[in-house]
Amino acid sequence: MKRFFFFIVALSASVSSFAQANVNADSIRAKMQWFADAKLGIFIHWGMYSVNGIGESWSFHNKEISYPDYLKQMKGFTASKYNPDDWAKLIKESGARYAVITTKHHDGMALWPTKQDHLNVVKNTPAKRDLLQPFYKALDKQGIKRGAYFSLIDWSHPDYPGFLKDSNRYKVSDDPARWKRFQTFFQSQINEINTAYHPALWWFDGDWEHSAEEWQSEKVRTEILRQNPSAIINGRLQGYGDYETPEQNFPVSRPKFNWWELCMTVNNSWGYQPKDTAWKTPFEIITIFADVVSNGGNLLLDIGPKEDGTIPQPEVHVLEELGKWNKKHEEAIFGSIPGLPQGHFYGPTTLSKDSSTLYLFLPGGATGDVMVKGLSSAVKDVQVLGTQQHLQPKIVGKISWSPVPGLVFINVPEKTKDPYMTVLKLTLDGPVKLYRGHGGLN
Repeated sequence: MKRFFFFIVALSASVSSFAQANVNADSIRAKMQWFADAKLGIFIHWGMYSVNGIGESWSFHNKEISYPDYLKQMKGFTASKYNPDDWAKLIKESGARYAVITTKHHDGMALWPTKQDHLNVVKNTPAKRDLLQPFYKALDKQGIKRGAYFSLIDWSHPDYPGFLKDSNRYKVSDDPARWKRFQTFFQSQINEINTAYHPALWWFDGDWEHSAEEWQSEKVRTEILRQNPSAIINGRLQGYGDYETPEQNFPVSRPKFNWWELCMTVNNSWGYQPKDTAWKTPFEIITIFADVVSNGGNLLLDIGPKEDGTIPQPEVHVLEELGKWNKKHEEAIFGSIPGLPQGHFYGPTTLSKDSSTLYLFLPGGATGDVMVKGLSSAVKDVQVLGTQQHLQPKIVGKISWSPVPGLVFINVPEKTKDPYMTVLKLTLDGPVKLYRGHGGLN
């Protein structure tokens, strides 16, 4: 992952990249529907960096550890307790609809037996087996979409220009034949993954080091879609992707993209790092998730297994608690559409696809009176989602001669409070109608 990938930079780059590639939203809308409905994916960073619990790839690139010492970790990558069925069951339990695993990070080690003469788990580690195939099969059993992270960058490959932060092997302009060999190499690896594992979603990374032309981005997209026309491609392909991927920092206002996904860690690290104990709580993750969904996005929540394939208990706990909350509030999340514009309710909201049901997410599990402004639709019923409790709304300030709707107040009893975030289901008299004026006579 690109740790200095700030959200504002991502937004400005994204607008230009979409214009550059001219990916027509209407042309991909049908294949994007499952993604739009999915809301939650699980990201998995797993590789040799899990052995010493250090930064994935960046630790040697930034010279925090020597490159030879970094590579020595391959001798300790055993996957000895790797149980892909358990992984898939946990992902299913979380409520996630897709999962993305690092097939290869910037360090170049492939988690499959690549036919290219390069680092891979079969040839270079005690694991000595394909780690992708059993995982994808386990996902299939649980009805979870396959996702493949692939780093375009390969700092270990002798034909890749980049290496350490202050040194490169060569310049592309000085040795185009060498760069051409690398282009053949990475295109071949992408083709291997596409042919062997058929990912429903491709999650590229590392595109910032070269142009779309140098990455052959148009060819990458064309070849993937030639084999699998329904494949979805993320936005880190220099303008040839289908959706945007802000990292770690979530937006304050709703992004204007058709589809977007926030990728975020459970602590502060992508891969396993035992010294990083800054675990986000289930409440924090659920609050972030509700905000993302309210703004029309997906959350790709990352976990970092240990080298033996076990998942740290704090990450298991977060996924289990997230899953319990998702199960209780499923109809307000999965398959929903973005909710009310800002200013109508002080918290996240979503709508049913026919816009006749409004869901209010109460920040911090708030109780007492909550208020909705500018709701012209009549409220037929209010239910505390996941319970049999129904509440009576109160209309305040409605003037008979004015078209301005009154304020909708709903008193939420303490006994109905969810441990993390309460959700109210408002059944309306039809598709939602909102008042967006300035009050008075208009």
